[in-house]
Amino acid sequence: MTAPASDQSAIEVAFVDDDPDLRDANAQALRLAGFAAIPLASAQAALDRIGPGYAGVVVTDVRMPGMDGIELFRRLRALDADIPVVVISGHADVAMAVEAMSEGAYDFIAKPYSSNRLAETLRRAVEKRALVLENRRLRSLAEAPGEEIALLGEAPAIIRLRQTIRDLADVDVDVLVLGETGTGKEVVANLLHQQGRRRSKPFVALNCGALPESVIESELFGYEAGAFTGAQKKRVGRIEHSSGGTLFLDELESMPPAAQVKLLRVLEGREISPLGSNERRRVDLRVVAATKLDLGDPAQRGDFREDLFYRLNVVTLRIPPLRERRRDVPLLFAQFLARAARKYGRDVPALDRSIERHLVENAWTGNVRELVHFAERVALGVADMPVAPVQGDIVVANLPERLSAIEANLIREALEANRGDVRATLETLGIPRKTFYDKLARHGIDRVSYVVEE
Repeated sequence: MTAPASDQSAIEVAFVDDDPDLRDANAQALRLAGFAAIPLASAQAALDRIGPGYAGVVVTDVRMPGMDGIELFRRLRALDADIPVVVISGHADVAMAVEAMSEGAYDFIAKPYSSNRLAETLRRAVEKRALVLENRRLRSLAEAPGEEIALLGEAPAIIRLRQTIRDLADVDVDVLVLGETGTGKEVVANLLHQQGRRRSKPFVALNCGALPESVIESELFGYEAGAFTGAQKKRVGRIEHSSGGTLFLDELESMPPAAQVKLLRVLEGREISPLGSNERRRVDLRVVAATKLDLGDPAQRGDFREDLFYRLNVVTLRIPPLRERRRDVPLLFAQFLARAARKYGRDVPALDRSIERHLVENAWTGNVRELVHFAERVALGVADMPVAPVQGDIVVANLPERLSAIEANLIREALEANRGDVRATLETLGIPRKTFYDKLARHGIDRVSYVVEE
């Protein structure tokens, strides 16, 4: 994703010129245009400041004492070939500037030039640099397995979740993972397993909603030969197989009542008795259970056993839905798009404005799973955009829905910037407290998920 013009100050612009008056005047003009301009008096001063991976753009005059601008460009290119370098030349030096362009300089501007001309060139250069740095970061994340890939993002709730997983990984405590469909509950369970001492033992997963009631008990508890018709040989159940490792029970709310009773006994005694056997076997058990329902709410719990819920609910980890961390959506999408392009042997496609708008405005009710599938369609070039058509810069859309989406995003950004603090958020938004809480309810925003504990 390219950096918007409004975010141009996030990337530094080094302005190199030996003339102090021109240097300071241009730096001031660039700051007024919204750039983070840094004036530097010589090529050596620039090299002292700039290293490999420099998160910025360089503007340099050609004629300077000692090392000239062309030599500075070549040295910068040797450090990092993707640093955009804009060369400023007088009429006598145009040929040198053109040669630098042929070697990879981003652009050259002939003197005299207007501040608007320079600013426009730098806006494009800043966007290019932002994209290069973002792609590098995503590639490094994609190459490094671990939590950074699975729970990528900078929303406070995600940061807190990653830290909690690290804290709990080596603790032998049962965990309940609460999250909507597609948020990555199995990813969290896997991380709890992989980051702890149990990683060398099995991670055993069972989807309680995918098996009929007649099968789930034998899958969980196992059985002896002859325990029932068709049981010709002994079968070790998922619980016993996970001993020493982690048992992940997905869609816990779908577990049949009879299996709930037996699971409760296993959790209380840490013993298993297979079907058709009177023998009780000790198991070193850690359970991570996942549900999309709030089982603490009687209305949602239904016929799920309350005592089993409280037995599993030693620690609850809540995964925030994408609508509560919209700033993470472009970053996640870029990663999934790069993965999809590699998977299908395609080049990563350029993103048009309709895709960028969809990332911002879509409700993402399917959460990360929906985002992954959308990225794959974009990579394959078959994305059927469910967004309004664009006519130039004018969007033909349902205005109330667009305004509501914008309002919700502004509230989330204010909460994130103020770490969930109500008073500070109210000051940022400039609205009354009652209005604030009404809007939280209307947009389904959970304020607590933005609170970051010091």
